[in-house]
Order: sequence, then structure tokens, then C-alpha cells
Amino acid sequence: MPPDARGVYLQARDIRELAESYEFSPHKSKGQNFVGDANTVRKIVHLSGVGEGDHVVEVGPGFGSLTLGLLDAGAVVTAIEIDPRLARATTDVVAARLPGAQLDVLCADALGVSTLPAPADYLVANLPYNVAVPVVIHLLSLHPGFRRVLVMVQAEVGWRIAAKPDTTHYGSPSVKSAWWGDWSIESSISRKVFWPEPRVDSVLVGMHAHPPVGDEATRRRVFRLIDAGFRTRRKMSRQALAEQLGGVNDATLAIESAGLDPTSRCETWSLDNFVALDAWLESAS
Repeated sequence: MPPDARGVYLQARDIRELAESYEFSPHKSKGQNFVGDANTVRKIVHLSGVGEGDHVVEVGPGFGSLTLGLLDAGAVVTAIEIDPRLARATTDVVAARLPGAQLDVLCADALGVSTLPAPADYLVANLPYNVAVPVVIHLLSLHPGFRRVLVMVQAEVGWRIAAKPDTTHYGSPSVKSAWWGDWSIESSISRKVFWPEPRVDSVLVGMHAHPPVGDEATRRRVFRLIDAGFRTRRKMSRQALAEQLGGVNDATLAIESAGLDPTSRCETWSLDNFVALDAWLESAS
């Protein structure tokens, strides 16, 4: 692909041309919608805070729209792309438009990677809608060193990640995500900036890291409690956690001993509440 005189950033027409060139057809079932708007890319990069020399992990670069923006800001980028054609396209596009930029493209499933670059401080991505939550949780579990996350996701997914206790969208993704930092919806994104245009709204949901809540063993135990608590979220916590804690009576004792109400629902509990329950269980074991 020859250098494009129209500038560094990709526009919608460029993405359509690239899709044809690489014989690629986006699949709506896989949430493949590519950003074709330079101003949106600049907005994401600006909000992320990425700058010169920062090491960024990007998931699903597609044809390199956001990748170009991150590299143009001076970042070092490791991009994880599951489709070999898109991995090749991102490499080619960056080589043509930003020769010499520091990019490493890993052709792999982000849910299957077992290592990430040690110095990576940022996770910035336009995530496929159907795997957004699992990818975020997996990468944060794998690399708790991220101090800043900013991902573009389906609006409802973003609301779930950033939701607070006892609200409509609060669930296990909300509690688990809070393990690593403080989350909020940072911006809405128009459907018009994507090719093809999705049928859902999108948002940028971001995290600023806080000090670790506990070690890895604690996280795994707490996440098991969270999974159990939200499996039957409309039940009282003593019932929802009964199977996990050895029966209703044992669950009631543990919940009360942790300073919580066994008749409350787990959907009203914060991460700190689950951590407190785990701490009591460990002290009693």
C-alpha cells in the first residue's frame, strides 16, 4: 500500500478500500465495526492521556485506525489481532503512513494470550462488542500493571462495567472491574463514525487504577464469591451464597460475621463487601 497523501489518519473511504483490498467482509455477529473518523480517533487518544514513549496495548486494531492515532502521539503499541488479514493490514497501513513507528502486531486471540509487555501502562482499544467484558477482565487479570484503561464498547456494556451497587446495570462485571480501579463513562460515540454503521450506541468507558485490593489468590477467591452471588441475583445473599458457603445456616453466619446483612441481595454489595466476606472466611478457616 503506497503512502497516502491525504494524511496519517484513516477515513471511512480508506477503510472500505482496505477491506476490498484485503478481501475482508466485516461480521456483525463478531462486533466488527471499524472507526473511520479522524476526529474520533484524536478524541480517544486525548482522553486516554497517552503520550510520547508510553507503552500501550491495543486489542482488535482492525485496519489500524486507532493504532495510527496512538503511534502519532508517540506511543509504543502492542496490538493484538485475531484475524491474520487484519493483522497484516494494520502492519502494512502503519508502515505506509507512519514509517518507523514502534508497533508490534501479535496475531492471536486476546482471550488466549498468556503474557503482555511488562512496561505496558495503558490499555486502549475499540473492542468487539461480543467479547468486550471477558477481554477486559482477562487482560487486567493477566497484567494488573495497567494504570489507565480506555475502551470503546457497546453502550450497555460500558454501563455494566461502570455501574455502581444497587443500580439497574450493576452486576458481576461491575464488581470485578472495580478490583483494579475506578471506572466511569467518559464519552458517548456516534454510530456515524463506524463502518459498517452498528445498530447500537457506543461509549468510551475508562479506568484509573487504584492500589491493589489484594493479592492474586485473594482476587480469585473474591471473584468466586462474586460469581456465586450474582448467579441468582434476586435471592437474598444467604440463599445466593448457600451452595458456595456450605448451606444457608453457614452462609448466614459468615455474612453476619463479616458485618453484612444476610437478607440483603448481592446486587447491593460493593467490592469491599465481598472482600470483607472473604477476609472473614479466611480468618475462620
